[in-house]
Amino acid sequence: MLDGIAGILPNARMTPARAACWLILLLPAAAAAGELPRLNILPGSLTVSGASSGGYMATQYQVAYSKDVQGAGIIAAGPWFCAQGVLTRALDECVKGEPAGPDVAPLVAALRASALGGFVDDPSWLAPDRVWIFHGAKDTVVGAAVTDSLLRFYRAFLPPERIRYETQVPAAHGFPADGVGVPCDVARSPWINDCGYDAAGMMLKHLYDGLREPAGPIRGELLEFDQSRYATGGMLTSMADKGFLFVPADCAAAKPCRLHVAFHGCRQGVGFVGRDFARDAGYNRWADANRIVVLYPQAAKSLIWPFNPRGCWDWWGYSGANYATREGLQLKAVHRMLGAIGAR
Repeated sequence: MLDGIAGILPNARMTPARAACWLILLLPAAAAAGELPRLNILPGSLTVSGASSGGYMATQYQVAYSKDVQGAGIIAAGPWFCAQGVLTRALDECVKGEPAGPDVAPLVAALRASALGGFVDDPSWLAPDRVWIFHGAKDTVVGAAVTDSLLRFYRAFLPPERIRYETQVPAAHGFPADGVGVPCDVARSPWINDCGYDAAGMMLKHLYDGLREPAGPIRGELLEFDQSRYATGGMLTSMADKGFLFVPADCAAAKPCRLHVAFHGCRQGVGFVGRDFARDAGYNRWADANRIVVLYPQAAKSLIWPFNPRGCWDWWGYSGANYATREGLQLKAVHRMLGAIGAR
């Protein structure tokens, strides 16, 4: 470590005392690097979305903090607490969904009980939300019965007219996009599918009223930030050191802006595809045209403890029994990030 510091000192022959003084002067600047910017976020504007494990994570965040969240977009995922902390249930009922998908009745009951215990917000806060659900017609990874169960779960709390469910796009397992990615019917890295279908745009137009169509080049900036400042659970949190934040130019200039969180899927985080999801999924075009700040938190793979080799978000309990509540390590980390940006 000292070898790296020596290269930035003004004089390699200075005395140890003078070197120590220079280090003290440098430390505040180093400490400030990587922090999320404080922005002018409109109250009541927070929405979330995600694909696959990120879809489960988006629902978990919406449920845990339903008082703060105004809507969610979910691609190829099932209902809150579907796995109930059991990996085999996650892989069977909550991925394959055979034969009829997860039973939502115990999950609805578990949510109401969790709210009574103060582990999640009261589900009555879900009622005014908007929800957009997508299942690709050629998705052979997550069964259609799984997203059907997600629809039934939301209908236990939201009026049906506030939910949209898209099932007709011939997409494989991935994030449907327009003009970027692998062929629509192919499930392959970076898990962005060129379907001629702008899922990010369709989703955001449902979650927010009156969005303008994107036009011209993107003026905003995709920033990197240090996630370790906000994730405090050590290795169990299974989050990357680096996250991304898209900030439209108007938002950087302190104009009031809305806020969206986009959770990537398994094998789609920075350790697998770099910036591809944050750059190419399609959110930034719409965000730039409509003053929407987009947070892209990043999960990380772990081969031993916890066992998370595909860098999935925790929707079955590898980070602890409280993973789907406000006590969940990953949910708390994202909540801290949003607080730093100005969401509360």
